[in-house]
Amino acid sequence: MQPKGLEDEYANALRAEIAAYEWEWSPRTLYIGGGTPSAMEPALFANIFSGLPGRPWCEATIEAAPGSLTREKIDAWIAAGINRVSLGAQSFNKSELARTGRKHNAATVEHDVELLRLAGIENISLDLISGLPGQTADSWRDSVAGVLRLRVPHISVYMLEVDDDSRLGAEIILGGKRYGAFDTPSEDRIAGFYEYAVEELARNGVYRYEISNFAKPGFESPHNLKYWRREPYIGFGSDAHSFDSVRRWQNVETAQEYVRRWRGGESPRVEITTPDPVEEKFFVGLRLSEGVEPDLSDWQRFGPAFERFLSVGVMERVGNRLRLTPRGIMVSNEVFQEFLTA
Repeated sequence: MQPKGLEDEYANALRAEIAAYEWEWSPRTLYIGGGTPSAMEPALFANIFSGLPGRPWCEATIEAAPGSLTREKIDAWIAAGINRVSLGAQSFNKSELARTGRKHNAATVEHDVELLRLAGIENISLDLISGLPGQTADSWRDSVAGVLRLRVPHISVYMLEVDDDSRLGAEIILGGKRYGAFDTPSEDRIAGFYEYAVEELARNGVYRYEISNFAKPGFESPHNLKYWRREPYIGFGSDAHSFDSVRRWQNVETAQEYVRRWRGGESPRVEITTPDPVEEKFFVGLRLSEGVEPDLSDWQRFGPAFERFLSVGVMERVGNRLRLTPRGIMVSNEVFQEFLTA
């Protein structure tokens, strides 16, 4: 199937999945992400999401690739209920962006932010990635300064994770040189870049509320907070994830398989699990700066782990809550693992 044909059929399949869902609650937030939804034509965009209930949502976000915005698209988004845009800036360094295959630059991001503001969207999020090939302390400082210069209310900072699902990750694992794999900063340097960003953002009034997310007071994303507070959410489309407070499920990963199943009248769901809510309470909740409030049964189950983490300084008490310290955030994966194996 040609890309255009796939896009049309995917849109039909997505509309069908949304229309078939039986809502037991009305969503307060909406997040349109994955792929490049900002490339969608305005008329198609409005048609697909017109069947969603809950308008006006308290937060409705669309992910956008820098350079893909036009005033026509933004106006269509606003008409459909979108009130927040997340731009994948990644870096403000031209060389770093080029080595990851990105076609935009700092000027593109600045132009898009101004275009959004002129259209009336002030709730804008930008992301940065620490650990890109060729990244240095100086270039990282420039990127942090660049994102602060735009005065957006929400910023995400991700530390590069190596996995074989990406071309760069696979190349690093194989010890290759393509995509700048040989020039990727060490884990210690990536952690140092992240810590610098935490301090610099806080100094400018943008505070960490989750390991990778920072906001000016009042601009923390309620949609994102649902994931870490284990509140229900429903996802549509390929590779979408859902949670109903008890079960988690996932749709097929590829657009091709998603369309094939729709054509055949099959469900797109491929994996349904019932996670341990107590394990998830800490595995997910400790990502938040507010931490988690354990009850008596939690202390009975995880008490030795709590005490050990408190004694070595990776966890701290704040009233009745437990939360990770700055040191604990840097070893968070090891801490989280404790609550999956206890």
